[in-house]
Amino acid sequence: MVKAKKHLGQHFLTDLSIAQGIVESLSLNHNKVMEIGPGTGVLTQYLVQRSNIDLNLIELDKESVDYLTAHYPELKGRIFFKDFLKLDLKEIFEEPFALIGNFPYNISGPIFFKVFEYRNQIPEVVGMLQKEVAERLAAGPGTKVYGVLSVLLQAFYKIEYLFTVGAEVFNPPPKVQSGVIRLTRNNVEALPCNEQLFVKVVKAIFNQRRKAIRNSLKAIPFNREALADHDYLTRRPEQMSVDDFIELTRLIQDNPIN
Repeated sequence: MVKAKKHLGQHFLTDLSIAQGIVESLSLNHNKVMEIGPGTGVLTQYLVQRSNIDLNLIELDKESVDYLTAHYPELKGRIFFKDFLKLDLKEIFEEPFALIGNFPYNISGPIFFKVFEYRNQIPEVVGMLQKEVAERLAAGPGTKVYGVLSVLLQAFYKIEYLFTVGAEVFNPPPKVQSGVIRLTRNNVEALPCNEQLFVKVVKAIFNQRRKAIRNSLKAIPFNREALADHDYLTRRPEQMSVDDFIELTRLIQDNPIN
């Protein structure tokens, strides 16, 4: 029996109906699927029933890898003892692939920054993570939890908060509730601005979210006089939509320091 390891943020889901619901939330139109942190295979057992998918598992716990290898011989050669955050995902799939998993709470933020990095290769993500983080990813402007990942991901994905999962259906039970979300890639191939600058602008603004945007952009060079009277610079981060952030980035880009 695999023991949950605190340093890996492991909490094993014990309610099979919830596991089945998570898997059923993933579209049926993906040939390639990667599961992160399968643990003892609570989602895997339903994923392997989909005969049309090429399923690969990424697991950092050697004990879990051994368990999965023994219980899912049909996945031989497709269970990787690797750190997802350090992995070049194109080593596994050169083609687009969907991502699914019960994501460890302690690395859920970095996982979704990696999703953003590989956004043109990942058309869909279904995952369970800490409820507050799931809500943050799906949050819109005007809310306190709206933040960096909300903006970056929503520029390229439709994000749906699907359902809440209580702590009592895990072993060991976490101290927080969990939430299941789905990200579906939109039709935006590229933003109408420099995307690297977009990331810098969004991070700079939310890193000082209590300040007016004018004061948050001091580290980013642009012609401030040209935008001195612009409404964007007087706002706070939560007052900016994704489109507003894109337009602000374009304005900064189009008004360099002379």
